[in-house]
Amino acid sequence: MKLLDGIPYPALILAAVLFGLAPFTPEPHAVEKVRMLLSGNLVRPLDIFDLLMHLSPACLLLIKRLSGRRRGKIQDP
Repeated sequence: MKLLDGIPYPALILAAVLFGLAPFTPEPHAVEKVRMLLSGNLVRPLDIFDLLMHLSPACLLLIKRLSGRRRGKIQDP
């Protein structure tokens, strides 16, 4: 958690947006892979890795937010 606490929120937000939307055209990989997951077509290891890679910054941001809230570092807006 110390490592995650050392990463500033703006950097995580930027990484989550860029990784989540890359490549920007024709369709973001994260959107494509989530569609594949929901349809049951996400079976190749490369596709699973790609989904995890593109969503990892968003997951880290969520973990940081929830752990900060739990420890009382973040106030509700």
